[in-house]
Parts: sequence; structure tokens; C-alpha cells
Amino acid sequence: MNFVLHEAVQCNATNYGSTNSSPTPLIMQSKQEFVANVEEERKISNARKEEVMFLTWEDLEVTVPSGRKGRKSILKGLTGYAKPGQLLAVMGPSGSGKSTLLDALAGRLGSNIKQTGKILINGLKQELAYGTSGYVTQDDAMLSCLTAGETLYYSAELQFPNSMSKAEKKERADATLREMGLQDAINTRVGGWSCKGLSGGQKRRLSICVEILTHPTLLFLDEPTSGLDSAASYYVMTGIASLNLKDGIQRTIVTSIHQPSSEVFQLFHHLCLLSSGETVYFGPASDANQFFSSNGFPCPPLYNPSDHYLRIINRDFNQDADEGITTEEATNILVSSYKSSEYRNQVQNQIAKISENDSGVVGRKKIHAAFLTQCLVLLKRSSKQIYRDITHYWLLLTVFIAVSVSLGSIFYHVGASMRSIQARGSLVSFVASVLTFITLLGGFPPFVEQMKVFQRERLNGHYGVAAFVISHTLSPIPYIVLMSLIPGVMTYYLSGLHTGLEQCIYFSSVLFACILWVESLMMVVSSIFPNPNTGITVSGGVMGVMILTGGFFRLPNDLPKPFWKYPMYYVSFHKYAFQGLFKNEFIGLKLESGEDGGTYISDKEILTKVWQVEMGHSKWVDLAILMGIIVSYRLMFLAITKSKEKMKT
Repeated sequence: MNFVLHEAVQCNATNYGSTNSSPTPLIMQSKQEFVANVEEERKISNARKEEVMFLTWEDLEVTVPSGRKGRKSILKGLTGYAKPGQLLAVMGPSGSGKSTLLDALAGRLGSNIKQTGKILINGLKQELAYGTSGYVTQDDAMLSCLTAGETLYYSAELQFPNSMSKAEKKERADATLREMGLQDAINTRVGGWSCKGLSGGQKRRLSICVEILTHPTLLFLDEPTSGLDSAASYYVMTGIASLNLKDGIQRTIVTSIHQPSSEVFQLFHHLCLLSSGETVYFGPASDANQFFSSNGFPCPPLYNPSDHYLRIINRDFNQDADEGITTEEATNILVSSYKSSEYRNQVQNQIAKISENDSGVVGRKKIHAAFLTQCLVLLKRSSKQIYRDITHYWLLLTVFIAVSVSLGSIFYHVGASMRSIQARGSLVSFVASVLTFITLLGGFPPFVEQMKVFQRERLNGHYGVAAFVISHTLSPIPYIVLMSLIPGVMTYYLSGLHTGLEQCIYFSSVLFACILWVESLMMVVSSIFPNPNTGITVSGGVMGVMILTGGFFRLPNDLPKPFWKYPMYYVSFHKYAFQGLFKNEFIGLKLESGEDGGTYISDKEILTKVWQVEMGHSKWVDLAILMGIIVSYRLMFLAITKSKEKMKT
């Protein structure tokens, strides 16, 4: 293979790896660097004071389901490495497999995705312990109503142990914000669909802050410059590149990036170019232009090297790459050339040396906050988010009050005649069924926001599932009490339902249980169907079936026995809600059975013959069953989330 020398004017990337302008062949320069790097690694391994992480992967293949029985290859036999103190950039056109490669290396692939090949840390197959690695995703999942400072302070309280003082945690958070240039935005809300706040670039930098807070030795970043302008991209990547040797820690940094500017390209130590899941080039970033030139695709003078590389290897459009050669043909030439090149051999040799290097097992995971501290911090954070978000519980409370005024005026003083039996039953059933749908429609978008934050933080090991369940159960309780008590009392007394403090409290208690059940249902469904549109559709369908089989729209004895009565009627949440409300309303209530008003129909006759209520237990047992169902749903969410995590490992 004949390597052609190009001087610096030929491409902005030609002399990135060297400060010497002499025309030394770049392939010789990379060999010298290679020997120097190996010697440096030996010194570090012999007398290192901090833990370092060498990451290697060999013959890595990833396939996903395609069609009924087929599978589609996303990654095709990739081999590479990432070393401490260096920044590895993974580049390629859209759909080339960049994010999939990072997910595979970080152990985040879904359960339906198959992976083969070897991924080793320090030459050994081992899991990434908490605190040793961080992953910044493309999705900036953060609570919209918290400020940038609060977001990082709460994260510090969750990630750092109780032995670390609050002042130290705050100082670490402030220092991290300054590193990413967010000191002026510390009191600015994150913002989202419900309120304005940080810009896209500031959100991205805040996401990075959350993950570098604990100073992990291995850091993955998926498209950290996505949505940023060139200046913001440069400053963000400069901050990331400076982390490789910050605070005396040699960090291993792997980032996927779509199309960096020439200034950002200079920050890369190594470059991995992908196209359709295949390796086009892996080696020093400074040698990439030499590789392309040797295969007949030199970078034009004063041209951004990343633009040139991506234009050549983009197979999607199959346009002319150079002098009548299509991009498909050009990519095949480069892939084939790389497989037989010296760069490929250097990768294999480097992986072999890393395996021989006595780096050892990654140390035990860092200690994060205690379980009780996690619960309290999450409770405070969630409560603050709920209080500030006027589009969630405050809006629902307003809607509930409006609906209760409507119900009270429509059913105003229903009376005490036999005709009021149907009206009373319809009213209490509407409260237990239709208001739950309002809770679902109004509460799902904010709930999805919280679930995205939970999934991101859980994957990075910030806290446990149980702590989230407890905090998410307790934080909305005051607002649910308001939503059930104020509208409940208004509806109860405007419509003239069964008079009595006990009856009014029970009525509001069932409404409270119904709202809490809807939130529990959303948790279970979202753990199975993470997509918001799918989740709200499935949740609505489940609620519809529960309401239909609850015993009001179709009386229990009229339900078809196979499936609909056994078991659906007995597992329906609304069966116990309806029956409890019917008992609460009609037991002890005197209703006139005739026009003369002298005779009364017994409450037992109304309950057993009109509503077919089971009289073997009291209404408080029905309420206890409702609360038991709510607890079981929360435990179900815990079990599903835990089982999905085990399936990935």
C-alpha cells in the first residue's frame, strides 16, 4: 500500500496529531506514538495511584428482530478499543450504528436484541459497577420545573454517600456547573412543554454535568453536540475532552458524534468511522486523512475533514463520491482496505497488549446515598416539581372542581323517591369511572416526564426502584387529598346524597383511591410500554374494561360467566369501588316506595335486587380491597422493572 504525503494545507486535519510541521510521514508518526503510548501504559500500570479502565471489543455483532422470524444486523464484526486519558470519537452517517455500539459497550441493549462477540474491561469480562462509568444519552431527560442548580444538587445528594457533607456536595455540584459554563444559568428552570427554561445547548451541558458529577473513570456520550450550534458544540466538546486527565484521573471517554466542526475534530485522539454497521476506519484521528488519501479519496484543501469522510461513506443516497465512483463503491473500497491495512493490525496488537496488561478487576462500586436518604431526596424533588407544575395536579384540581359543580347542578337535590335510586347510582358511578379517565388524560404527560428521568437515573445506578416507588407514592398524596376532598364534598352536598359525615368521608375516600389507582396503573403500563402514545392507549383500554365489568353498566348476574364474570368481574377495581359506594349511599337511607309517601323501600332490597350488591362484608372491606389493589399494582411495577433489568444482564 503506497501512502501519499499531504501537507497541512491539503486538509485541516492533516497535522492534528503533531506540533511539528516537518514532512514526516504520518504512518511513521502514528507508529512512534503507538510505542510511546504502550510505554506510558506500562508505567501507569506499574505505579498507578488511581484506577483506570481499558475497554476492548472484538468481533462485536448486534442483530434486531426484522419481520416474523428474520433478524437484521446493526453491527457487523466490530473490533476496537478505548484507552484511559484519551477521547475516542465514533462517527458515521445516520443509521450507521453509533448509538447501538455505545449501548452495547455500556450493557444497555434491549432484551430482544442479540449480541455476540467479546467486550472486556481491563482484559476481563466484568460488569460496570456504579460510580465507575457514566452514560449521557441523546434525550435530555430532566424535571422541567427544577432549576439547573436544583437538578444537580439533588443529583449530588443521591449519588454521593451520607458521609459526605451537604456543603461538600454543593461545592462539587457548583464546580461541575462552572466546568460546563452553566454558572449564569444556575437559577434558570430546565423548562419543557409546560414552561420555558434552558436552551437546548444548556440542557445538554446539564445532562453531562449530572453524569460527570462522581468523576467516573469511563464515560459514554451519545451525540453530546446534537442540536447545538458550532460554537456551543466546540465549548461542550472542549469541556468533555478536558475531562480525560482532570483531577488526576485518567478517564476513558467514548462519544458518538454526527458531524463535528474542524475545531472539534482536533480534540479527538482516536476515530472510529462506521457505515452500515461496518468499520471503515479505526485508528488515530490524525491519520484518517492519510488512510482516505491512500485509497484515492483525499480531503480537499481547507475542507472540514468530518464533512469529507461522511460524504464519502454515506450509502443512503449513493451519489458520486469521486470521479464516477458511487458512495456505495467508495465505502466498499474503504472497508475492504481497512481489513487488510496496518491500522487493523495495530488495533489487534493493541487489544492483545491490553489483555496482557495487569490492570485487574475494576474496584468495588462507589457508595451512593443510603436508602432512606434516597427516599427523602426523591420525595423533596418530586414534591417541588409537582408544586411548580401548574399543568398537572393544579390543573386537574381545577377541572375536578368544575366537574363537581356540573354534577351538583345536574343532580341538584335528587330527592328521596324511588326515581332517585337510578340517579344516585349513576352519580356515584360517574365519579368512580369518568373522573378516573380525566386523571389518566391529564396526568399521563407529566408522568411520562418523571418516568424518563427515572429510567435514565436508574440505568446509571443513582438509586433503587423501591426508593422511586415510595417517593412517587407519597409526594402526590397532599394534592390527591385536595382533588378528592374538595370536589367530593361539593358534589356530595349539592346533589343531596345520603346525609352524614361518615358517608361524605367515605365518598371522598373512594375518589382518593380511584385517583391513586390510575397512577398505579400508569406505572405498570409504562414499565411494559415505555412509548407514551402506546401507554395512554393501553391504560385507557384497561380502564374501560375495568369499568364495564364493575357491575354498573352491566349488572353482575347479567355478565357472561366465562371470562367476563370469572375472573374479570372479581379482579376489576371498579367492582369494589361501585359496591362500596352503593353500600355507602343506600344503607340506612329511607326512600319512598309510593306516590303517597307513606311507605318506604328497604335499603337491603335496593342493594340486592336493584344493584345486585354482595352483602357479605361492609363497605370498609371494599375500601380496604381497593387499597390492596393499589399496593399490588405498585409491587407489580417493582417486579416488572427488576425482571427487565435482570433480563438485560
